[in-house]
Amino acid sequence: MNIAYTAEALATGDGRDGQGRTSDGKLDVTLAVPVEMGGTGEGTNPEQLFAVGYAACFHSALRVVARRQKADVTDSTVAAKVGIGSNGQGGFGLAVELEVSLPAVDAETAQALVEAAHQVCPYSNATRGNIEVKLSVAGVAA
Repeated sequence: MNIAYTAEALATGDGRDGQGRTSDGKLDVTLAVPVEMGGTGEGTNPEQLFAVGYAACFHSALRVVARRQKADVTDSTVAAKVGIGSNGQGGFGLAVELEVSLPAVDAETAQALVEAAHQVCPYSNATRGNIEVKLSVAGVAA
C-alpha cells in the first residue's frame, strides 16, 4: 500500500478518562467514559470519535463512487451510530449503523451507490469481518 497520509495522535491520562490530541494540535479533546457505562460523560469518547470519522470517510467514498457513476448526491448525508458492548468472551466489541440519505436519486440508485461506497471506504475495508456494519438508505427521491 502506498501511504498518502498518516494521522498521529496521543492518548494520556486514564485511557477513556483522559486527553486525546493529534500531533498537529488540530484535535485536542477531553475523554470521559459515557454515563451509560458508569462514567461522568463530561467529555467525548472513542465511540463518538469513531462515529464521526466513519461517517465522514463513508460520505467521501460515496461522493467518489457517485462521481464515477455520474450520480447526483446533492444534499446527501451519512449518519453513524457506534455501539460498544461485551463480546461474551471477556472483552468488548463494536457495532456500527450507517444511515445514508440521498434525496436526489431513486431508491435503487441510492442502494447501489451505498453498496459501492462500502467497498471503497477505508473504514469499511478495515472493519469488514471484524465489526457488524448495518447499512440503510433513507431520504431518497420519489
